[in-house]
Amino acid sequence: MTVLSDKTTGLKPSGIRKFFDIVSEMKDAISLGVGEPDFETPWHIRDEGIYSLEKGRTFYTSNSGLMELREEIAAHLKKTLGVEYDPKHEILITVGGSEGIDLMFRAMINRDDEVLVPQPSYVSYEPCAILADAKPVIIELKERNGFRLTPEELEAACTPKSKILVLPYPNNPTGAVMTEEDLKALAPVIEKHDLYVLSDEIYGALTYTGKPHASIVQVPGMQERTILVDGFSKAYAMTGWRLGYACGPKEIISQMTKIHQYAIMCAPTTSQYAAIEALKNGDPDVEMMRTSYNERRRLVLQLLQEMGLPCFEPEGAFYVFPCIKEFGMTSEEFSTRLLEEKKVAIVPGTAFGDCGEGYLRISYAYSVEKLRKALQRLHEFVDELRA
Repeated sequence: MTVLSDKTTGLKPSGIRKFFDIVSEMKDAISLGVGEPDFETPWHIRDEGIYSLEKGRTFYTSNSGLMELREEIAAHLKKTLGVEYDPKHEILITVGGSEGIDLMFRAMINRDDEVLVPQPSYVSYEPCAILADAKPVIIELKERNGFRLTPEELEAACTPKSKILVLPYPNNPTGAVMTEEDLKALAPVIEKHDLYVLSDEIYGALTYTGKPHASIVQVPGMQERTILVDGFSKAYAMTGWRLGYACGPKEIISQMTKIHQYAIMCAPTTSQYAAIEALKNGDPDVEMMRTSYNERRRLVLQLLQEMGLPCFEPEGAFYVFPCIKEFGMTSEEFSTRLLEEKKVAIVPGTAFGDCGEGYLRISYAYSVEKLRKALQRLHEFVDELRA
């Protein structure tokens, strides 16, 4: 009898954390690798968390989360997306958006069901599917399509065992977004194959097209077959508070809540009170941060253009995904040498799926000063490779 689970030991460690761990011990190194806002949580949100502690609000909440928070989330989604959710039965407060992903898979998947995962994308979808005994089916996104999922690509990936489609937009690592028209085009394929959708919208507040974020739940017939996962980490700079939410049909949310009940009990109480304040009064903070990220986005694209690195223009999240295929080395080799020779940490594109080979993920959720310094080092490195 083996001590450890074959399923667990077979999972690859996160390619993001590998470089983060190295740079943490390297003097004078600059990391552009972690997808975390450099802003502190706005003071009025922190203050509400502090006040909740001062008032002794340190007890468990309902398994589903504070009703006031669920009501605020419902109101927020009504305002931003024009869709309605019942706070009592259709919203679950989770420990970050990542828990919502895990809960949906575990609540819905039977052994060997297929989960369709467009890649490059967030590192957790494929491992969570495997841990839930699903078979991940990778759909390779193409730069020529703006890294958007097309109906033809979805149709080609579907089989009688296909059950869940992951929609990771705005996308980490590419920064791609799906428009309302793009999402409407997917709906007939989703209905034809009776798919359910995991719509990860953690970056939904951070788009730069001038148009509001579009969600699959806004497409007729899609809300009843979608679990919308979102949270407070990115938009409100609340990563360490570990708070997210999942919204969807009552029968699915109730089973997700059952798993959450046994594994977690409830999300952190202090964080929930802070999140209520974020939703009530945090819109100006989100707008300020979005404006700053957009300025940094334009700066990074300009600097990449000056060094001659081709890069798809991201329209959401806070990442760029430049192409380094001209250098004839793997993304891992390029990133390792850049770290060793120039003390700049970025993430190989392969951390987000094999089809990320030949690309790098650079986060611009850092100060302008740090971005300029790191990209100057990258420029020097690129020039040396071309010499």
